[in-house]
Amino acid sequence: MYKSRQIEIGNLTFGGGAPVRVQSMTNTPTLDTMKTVDQTLRLVEAGCEMVRITASDSKSAENLYNIKNELLKRNCNVPLVADIHFNPAAAEIAAKIVDKVRVNPGNFTDRNTGKVDYTEQEYNDELKRIAERMQSLIEVCKQHGTAMRIGTNHGSLSERIMGRYGNTAEGMAQSAIEFAEVCRQQDYHKLVFSMKASNVKVMVDSTRRFVEKMQELGMDYPIHLGVTEAGDGDQGRLKSAAGIGALLLDGIGDTIRVSLTEDPVAEIPVAYDILQAVGARISKAEYIACPSCGRTQYDIQTALHAIQARTQHLKGLKIGVMGCIVNGPGEMADAHYGYVGSGIGTITLYKGKEVVRRNIPQENAVEELVNLIKENGDWTDPR
Repeated sequence: MYKSRQIEIGNLTFGGGAPVRVQSMTNTPTLDTMKTVDQTLRLVEAGCEMVRITASDSKSAENLYNIKNELLKRNCNVPLVADIHFNPAAAEIAAKIVDKVRVNPGNFTDRNTGKVDYTEQEYNDELKRIAERMQSLIEVCKQHGTAMRIGTNHGSLSERIMGRYGNTAEGMAQSAIEFAEVCRQQDYHKLVFSMKASNVKVMVDSTRRFVEKMQELGMDYPIHLGVTEAGDGDQGRLKSAAGIGALLLDGIGDTIRVSLTEDPVAEIPVAYDILQAVGARISKAEYIACPSCGRTQYDIQTALHAIQARTQHLKGLKIGVMGCIVNGPGEMADAHYGYVGSGIGTITLYKGKEVVRRNIPQENAVEELVNLIKENGDWTDPR
């Protein structure tokens, strides 16, 4: 189990046992202040806890100041992250304004000169040059209390890394470790790291490798998880759940972003669903529901939907909705309440493993379940 250090990003605690944080990224033009503000407010309303905004040049970076001020006028103090590629000058401007900057080791300071065969001396000299180029940004971040995410992308490794490691998970992990060492040498530790890939296996493998390398070096920086360019619809959701979920179950991950080719607001409920599924963060009720079979003698699908509609707001409550008594009581053993078919159109209700009401007509059973939850003090009214 990996235990990261805790840092603060704006008003948000991050890593070190804090809740796994949910973030997203605007897709509006950064120079369009009001569009970006409006989308940010919609993201926050949906439950987003950190918002990333691209800053592709110095002018866009400067406009982050106006965006932040407009948000503050609307009583929104969500931590903002500037997304930087290729442009150290924009990063330094943004680091004076926002709470975190994201840089990509593959295109931030590395030079693409066509050279791939480095001697050991040449390779080490290049690392020294990177450290020198990073020094100014690190100093700005130190002065302003700004965090930095060092985000490696599978599709944008530098020629230097590609020449030695190839376009591999090992290359991704090594690229980030080099930047971690640069920051550690300059006594800067307000860091977050990510290994992003559209290939789930590469994303998972590279993150695990990076965490192993950190532990070998005595590092404990927080980890950002996400499958980049995951797509939309079912594909985007399934790829994100597979990659993010696998690592969360390893105990790795302090913040997640679900990347969908949709309105970014659609990413937020998916993120919370993933966190709930792996038990990392509980935000609503959970249901254990069987797929039904020929033994089921009531309309389980309609019943499940009706129960969800009435109880979904009951955070942390677990309800079993089972077709029959053959496997139902055993398979829902850790549920707080159970709704189990017991005959043609009839239901038996459970409190934990105990039967409390038998042979209730299905048309009355959902209301009876709600009453049972209320009687036991587990009910709150929905907001």
